[in-house]
Amino acid sequence: MQFQQLVYFVAVAETRHFTRAAERVHVSQPSLSQQIRALENELGAQLVSRARGNIALTEAGEALLPLARRILADADTARLEVQELAQLRRGRVRLGATPSLCTGLLPEILRTFHDMHPGIRLLIEESGSHDLVRELARGALDLALVVLPLPSPSPALTTVELLREDLVVVTSAAAPVPGNGRAVRIADLRDEPMVMFRHGYDLRELTVAACRADGFEPTFTVEGGEMDAVLGFVRAGLGTAVVPRMVAARSGPDLRVTPLAAPGLRRTIALAHRSDVAPPRAARELQKVLLASHRDKRDPLDRHDGNDGDDGRGKRPDQDDA
Repeated sequence: MQFQQLVYFVAVAETRHFTRAAERVHVSQPSLSQQIRALENELGAQLVSRARGNIALTEAGEALLPLARRILADADTARLEVQELAQLRRGRVRLGATPSLCTGLLPEILRTFHDMHPGIRLLIEESGSHDLVRELARGALDLALVVLPLPSPSPALTTVELLREDLVVVTSAAAPVPGNGRAVRIADLRDEPMVMFRHGYDLRELTVAACRADGFEPTFTVEGGEMDAVLGFVRAGLGTAVVPRMVAARSGPDLRVTPLAAPGLRRTIALAHRSDVAPPRAARELQKVLLASHRDKRDPLDRHDGNDGDDGRGKRPDQDDA
């Protein structure tokens, strides 16, 4: 049974005339009659009675008509669904991001995207880069904002650098700032009680690596939290933390923000997707919004030209290699 045969059959059933039915579906009358006979042969029953030039449906034809109409209606619905998706009237994007990016970067960008495509659902997965890479690999995400470099070994992912961001030190407004109070050196964090993120969190690994490169192990008073928990522990005076500048800028007056002394620490944020599968169109549109939003916001010295001396771990050329 072919889809077009059902189209012809419904046209005959509704017009009760082969010539008018052929005109409705834009085929010749002999072709339409031939396809109706082919459908009858396949079903093993006569569908249309042609006695004395009067066209009427047989009992089998009457039974088939509501089913044929339903099939054609479902096909039309499917066509409209796909067209709406293709034209970005409907659909979804599954985006992964680290908690700090969900807090500091995404709200404004997602607002822009939603205004452009209000019919697209946004599904956000909040986790660390290591977890997001795994979710990308198994097809549970379309895009993810991750911190470079990717964990090794990692699946085949395509990454596009989005931005680079300084890390800063946050303390309770009532607590003294490590060091001279104007800028904090990594060495100033020796024996400083610190609030630390959970294992697998990119900021934890970056901070611990910087301390070890300076010859000491950091001291943790509390560890294991996500971004909001860490900031809450710092507000309570439980210790110092190293966080992204965009998060610190929104932390409120009860936290004191102090820059790290040169060369400081930085992290590189990239937009990633699987290399073997192109993201859906809606995800590609969100990718454009993300890239356009930050293409002109980075410092000119930060624009990636493949030879800028940054190895993606937040290190400057004059830092020792850990």
